[in-house]
Amino acid sequence: MADQWKEFFYCESMPKDVLMVKGVKRTGSRSTNTKGNDNIISNGSGIAVADGQCMIIVEQGRVVEICSEPGQFTWDSSTEPSVFTGGLGASVINTFKTMGRRVGYGGDTGKDQRVYYFNLKELLDNKFGTSTPIPFRVVDRNIGLDIDVSVRCFGTFSYKISDPILFYTNVCGNVTDKYMRTEIDDQLKTEFIAALQPGFGKLSDLGLRPNQIVSHSEELQDAMNDALSKKWSETRGLEVVSVAIGSVTLPPEDAEIIKNAQKAAVLRDPSMAGATLVEAQASALKTAAGNEAGAMTGLMGFGMVGQMGGGNGMNAQGFYDRAEQQGQQQQQQIQQPQPGGWTCPKCGAAATGKFCPECGTKKPEEGWKCSCGAMNTGKFCQECGAKRPEESARYRCSKCNWEPSDPTKPPKFCPECGHPFGDEDKI
Repeated sequence: MADQWKEFFYCESMPKDVLMVKGVKRTGSRSTNTKGNDNIISNGSGIAVADGQCMIIVEQGRVVEICSEPGQFTWDSSTEPSVFTGGLGASVINTFKTMGRRVGYGGDTGKDQRVYYFNLKELLDNKFGTSTPIPFRVVDRNIGLDIDVSVRCFGTFSYKISDPILFYTNVCGNVTDKYMRTEIDDQLKTEFIAALQPGFGKLSDLGLRPNQIVSHSEELQDAMNDALSKKWSETRGLEVVSVAIGSVTLPPEDAEIIKNAQKAAVLRDPSMAGATLVEAQASALKTAAGNEAGAMTGLMGFGMVGQMGGGNGMNAQGFYDRAEQQGQQQQQQIQQPQPGGWTCPKCGAAATGKFCPECGTKKPEEGWKCSCGAMNTGKFCQECGAKRPEESARYRCSKCNWEPSDPTKPPKFCPECGHPFGDEDKI
């Protein structure tokens, strides 16, 4: 008869080191429901759920109810009847049936019903560090760099329970009291560090350098969830919420390789190479002026070196001239399309595909568009037979390629070079 009373289950605020705890019946000094079975939930019992919690009811080892909305949950599907629920006649009959069934179990319930509460809050401050270096591919297409380096990092990550039923089924099960973070944290940290390599691989595909990883925590978080989806999300009902990288370090030899490659890439530009040579010459001139054998001796040696370099094109002016020639060649390549190509009407760049490589403008459709919407190349529309409308002549300065805002109405003289517009400027 003690199990006829309706129970009230409530879970106090769970500390951050508890993942799941078994719900207990609320009893007080004035409560008369002190002799009932702990693992029996009478029909109509109340179960309170607080913010950041999820409650499940397990009957005979099987999850039968789940609730994650804050408030009070009333269970009205129990196989254990109560005389305080429903019609009195039916309740009394069901109660005597239960009493008769219990006689066969020596007075025991022969049944197990439990309430479990899960901590759905974000579980913070999970520190990690790489004891061994992790390979990271550094790709910089601007300087033609593609090398593998080794990185070390440390930081913290947070996770949470996203699927309580998966977590209960595959991780904790029917615990008698509570399930602590310490029972699974070591395994999670080991798997998290193992997933850093594919996570860093996705950041490398974005063209990031090792020192940029710290500022791309959201991309790393998504990459880690993808890498851990089978082990965490689909098996344990867990997911990574955030990742904070404290620092990323490179071995000195790898950092030196990247630095030398960047320096060499800078010197590929003739103008930068000329500026570097001027700086070196100025430094050498200062050193020569302070020569212990006399300033004149030092300056004479400096002059001989300059003559030797000048004969081989190793002078600053040669670099600057070469940079100017390259700039002119690039400009000509942009303005003159290749055979079978087209010129972008927006930026003037040469293109061969369907889109401009400089600004992304779509290639203009060839022919003319009729008022009916059909595209045509002949003198008459192939859909409605309308005649092709006459177009006004378009102009562009043949000397400097300046084009008026309205190409059909050019001024008498080009405002850039003063060239008078004529028939040779029609396009």
